[in-house]
Amino acid sequence: MNNRRFKFITLLMVMMLTLTLTVACTKNEGKQADGNSDVATIKTMTGEKLVKQNSGKEKDKVLIIDVRSPEEYKEGHIPHAININVEGFEDRISELEDLKEFPIITYCNSGKKSGQVAEILVNNGFKDVTNAAGVKEFEYDLVHYEDIRGAAFQKLIDENKDIVLVDVREEKQVAEEGMIAGAINVPFNAIETNLDKLPKDKTIALYCNTGTKSAEVAKQLEDLGYENVVNSIEGVKEYSFELVK
Repeated sequence: MNNRRFKFITLLMVMMLTLTLTVACTKNEGKQADGNSDVATIKTMTGEKLVKQNSGKEKDKVLIIDVRSPEEYKEGHIPHAININVEGFEDRISELEDLKEFPIITYCNSGKKSGQVAEILVNNGFKDVTNAAGVKEFEYDLVHYEDIRGAAFQKLIDENKDIVLVDVREEKQVAEEGMIAGAINVPFNAIETNLDKLPKDKTIALYCNTGTKSAEVAKQLEDLGYENVVNSIEGVKEYSFELVK
């Protein structure tokens, strides 16, 4: 009788322990960046998947943020990635306020610092955040020109009158829709025949419809030895630039 009672008590304790562990595991699986169940879960992404996501029209469905230092960014970064350093990131998070529902991908060298930024983002209400493989973990094709968002591009234009502002859209579209005030039109397929309009000792600021063609031109100029090239990743169809005819 005592033996049966002992077995029953033992079985009951095992069942209670199992239930406790199950509940704990369930809670941990749903645990968010800071332990708050109200924040989004940080996803991860391989280098291969990031390259695929960053190609063609798919690139317009995400914002990629390089959280390394400006010096590291300039040495080579993933195309279409803007730079917001992990140091001081919280001071600049307001620049992303319009993207709380938009997919954001962070990366650095190893994933550690970008992971920290990803936590900052979800803890500030961003709903779709992914931490991708770093540049020392995957062999990305890197570029050296600067990628910035539309608002930052507009600020660059307003504060730097000595830049060369270039609209790389086709002549027909520019004639119909107009350009940003002060811009010159050099179509993306006519760059090399118009290099005389693009002095190497000045900052060349490029834009198009969606940031795709202007990025191609930025890379072309980079390959030709230009060192001060800025590309707007948000073109006239994505940001409210004022166009004049």
